[in-house]
Amino acid sequence: MQARHNDRQLYFDELALTAGRHFMPYTDKWSGAGPGVRVLEIGCGDGGNLLPWARRGCSVTGVDICPGRIADARRFFAGTGLSASFMCADATGLQPQGRGYDLIIAHDVVEHVADRHRLMLAVGRLLAPGGVAFVAFPAWQMPFGGHQQIARSAVLSHLPFVHLLPAALYRALLRAFGESRATEAELMAIKSTRCTVEAFERCAARAGLVVADRCLWLVNPHYETKFGLRPRRLCAPLAALPWVRNFFSTSCWYVLRLPTGCGQR
Repeated sequence: MQARHNDRQLYFDELALTAGRHFMPYTDKWSGAGPGVRVLEIGCGDGGNLLPWARRGCSVTGVDICPGRIADARRFFAGTGLSASFMCADATGLQPQGRGYDLIIAHDVVEHVADRHRLMLAVGRLLAPGGVAFVAFPAWQMPFGGHQQIARSAVLSHLPFVHLLPAALYRALLRAFGESRATEAELMAIKSTRCTVEAFERCAARAGLVVADRCLWLVNPHYETKFGLRPRRLCAPLAALPWVRNFFSTSCWYVLRLPTGCGQR
């Protein structure tokens, strides 16, 4: 397990830095950021991703199902002197307030969700007319697509592709390395979702959402903050190869919108 998984303030700061350097410039092409702009993050965790939008004067809201993460988000934001709203809830049950949200962020969330269709339906329901959603996730087959970096074992947390083992063997390995039942349950749940480029795009289309843009990263922009690595996009020929691209896409970025002429649902 990396230090940032225990030091939540560090993780908050790192996410805020990455969001400001990379997420916001990407979403600015489709969604403005300033007073009057409503931003919702689904699976906000400690809230670091929302900080750059709060600094721009946006009205920011974070929702997460974990009470501890919401408590941390409120505490960290209080330390910044900026305003934000946080709630502990299942985002799939939320209903739009007023006109909905101009920008919805779901970063490293969909790979944890078993019912992605229900989540994408919620995204469409919560979007304001003309609003967009920024969704990012690691492709399942990429070296650490199983999130094994959260394992407490120093060996297991650095083993690439180990999550691709058959389920019974993977579970046995987790237990052999002494992982807690909670960690085992989380890693096995991620394995069961198997979020690939193809699966996600089918899910988005089924929910009635249009892909306005897709960017597949060979080197995840968040790795710049974490490891000092320069972000690098996956080359176009490789990005065009179904299934093969999943082994090389450390982060898959999407901008989703409702079809032209559609409002809230």
